[in-house]
Amino acid sequence: MNGLDDHQWQALHGRLEHACAALLSQLADDLDRSTDLRLPQPHVAEASPADNASQRLLHAAVHDAATLTSLQLGIVRHALVKFMDQSYGLCENCGEVIGYSRLEARPEARLCIKCQTRLEQYGRR
Repeated sequence: MNGLDDHQWQALHGRLEHACAALLSQLADDLDRSTDLRLPQPHVAEASPADNASQRLLHAAVHDAATLTSLQLGIVRHALVKFMDQSYGLCENCGEVIGYSRLEARPEARLCIKCQTRLEQYGRR
């Protein structure tokens, strides 16, 4: 069991569903922006090298934003899958219950605070 009561379970599930919808919308916007940047602009005869550099930089920024949004979407979807198999709220490392306060702060959390802290300390060495 994951230690969550029905109200907590539903609230966290709702937050993740909302986050998923928001990220899907953001990703669609990012992809639209990326497509708009690639289309040739008929009213521009020839751009200066500085304008071309600015366009490349803008395109790279939009691409990076879409990549980040896609990664975040994958994390949220992973958490939603865990709701379906009833493993939501359990640490993927040790199997212990992830505290509600941690899940409330980060509903997509995969590790309990002890395992997350250990991972972060190990990664800094």
